[in-house]
Amino acid sequence: MKFIHSSDWHIGRLFQNSSLLNDQLHVLQQLKSYLKEHDVDALLISGDIFDRSVPPADAVEALDLFLDEILTELNIPIIMISGNHDSGKRLGFGAKHMHDAGLHILTELSTITSPIIIDSASGPVHVYGMPYHDPVQVREAYNCDVKTYDEAHTFLVDLIKSVRVEGVPSVLMSHCFIDGAEESESERPLSIGGLDKVSFTSLVDFDYVALGHLHAPQYKGAEHIRYSGSLLKYSFSEHQQKKAVTLVEMAPSGAISLQQLALIPRHDLRVLEGTLAEIIEQAQDDDHPNDYIFARLTDTHDLLDPMGQLRQVYPNILQLERTLFSAENGERLVADISAKRSEQQVFEDFFEQVLGQTMSDEQQTLLLETISEARTLVEGHE
Repeated sequence: MKFIHSSDWHIGRLFQNSSLLNDQLHVLQQLKSYLKEHDVDALLISGDIFDRSVPPADAVEALDLFLDEILTELNIPIIMISGNHDSGKRLGFGAKHMHDAGLHILTELSTITSPIIIDSASGPVHVYGMPYHDPVQVREAYNCDVKTYDEAHTFLVDLIKSVRVEGVPSVLMSHCFIDGAEESESERPLSIGGLDKVSFTSLVDFDYVALGHLHAPQYKGAEHIRYSGSLLKYSFSEHQQKKAVTLVEMAPSGAISLQQLALIPRHDLRVLEGTLAEIIEQAQDDDHPNDYIFARLTDTHDLLDPMGQLRQVYPNILQLERTLFSAENGERLVADISAKRSEQQVFEDFFEQVLGQTMSDEQQTLLLETISEARTLVEGHE
């Protein structure tokens, strides 16, 4: 059996107030090509289908059209669970009727022990879907005494283990935060103070665990306990991540082979660092000037409208950070308070940027006299 594991689509997401819908549809078409190219038996989506519980109409329409393409053109079943960004009730509307069409939307905790059975040339595989949940939801659904996210998650996993069929490979889908895994700035915390983390130890016995929630492709505890990662880079903290979906091939014995299938964005998200002049100059030879850009400027003098100047060469620049900063604790930056500039230095920089030449000795003398007179007037009014 072969299937593709994906997650954290966040359809309808805005980034710096810019819609990413067209960017998302761009990589979803790549996913469709992979589904066809590798002749997979199923597509698994491990939560955060939408970016918010009440998604915009164009996001709902776009997802509906894409899922219809997969189901009707490729005849590939789709299994999805709800994530913490989704409203399980809304996402699961009409799920019972869609089941027969091959679209399996798993949003109810009460159904986690009923697997979706995927038939393949190598035999059946049982897929168990465990939607996002918190301890309160688990207590209410099963009248059990669980207090933490880890206890709630382990309780549900043990329920699923108790009904697994011996000799039939099993896949678990879960939307959770495995303790020790790498997180990104774009993920919404599930709880305050790290109480949302769960252990991987209860998951080891499954043949594959398709995780959602964390946006970096990675595995934790064992190679088959894996986050596929998000479709796109949703924060500048992810700029070095390689986005992908995971192709899983499973033998009748449950043994698996894994392959990461790269997703190439319509507009990449990049961080550029250097002086304003250096970044503008490098743009002349940049093959992707329409990428989303975060510019870290290292200039030590004042600049006139740096964002406007950069937008001339990088029209999709989204964020700018002025330096006079020093590195501390890895990538964390703190202000260098020793770099305060005098009124003379500020005006000289402004003069040079506006007129394209440095001040003459006579102009500098006049500037100093003007600054001195202004200080005298201010002091006289204090």
